[in-house]
Amino acid sequence: MDEVLAALQATPVAQYLRTARWGYAALNTAHVFGIAVLVGAILPLDLRLLGFWPQTSRADLTRILVPVAVAGLVLAAATGPLLFAMRAEEYAALGIFRLKLVFIALGIAGALTLHRAYGLALNGASERRVAVHAALSLVCWLGALVCGRFIAFVVE
Repeated sequence: MDEVLAALQATPVAQYLRTARWGYAALNTAHVFGIAVLVGAILPLDLRLLGFWPQTSRADLTRILVPVAVAGLVLAAATGPLLFAMRAEEYAALGIFRLKLVFIALGIAGALTLHRAYGLALNGASERRVAVHAALSLVCWLGALVCGRFIAFVVE
């Protein structure tokens, strides 16, 4: 595994990102923007599923916010591995980074499971079922956000 991480760090893209101020800045900005779009869509949706704004249609919110969240996830998932490659050995050794990946995997798995069972609009899903999912979703996505932010403070 160490050889794979070292090879990843040695790629031309990783080397470029470690030395190119504007290249790194653009990539990091794109990653943060993807996270902002993802969490910015998930938060109001999960709050609605927890019972906030009951007058707002669950179907209307899911129709709008689920694709927005997916777009944010795609952008963050496309840029994250490039950021990881810059310091793969260091990041892979961090417990906080591994915890971030667990939160992300659980958040994605929970969303896929719920939407596979009930469709995009969650038709037929009980209020209790969506509330439990929403609570877990909030923990996962906010946990991933906090862990990701803390990485900046534990890496020298």
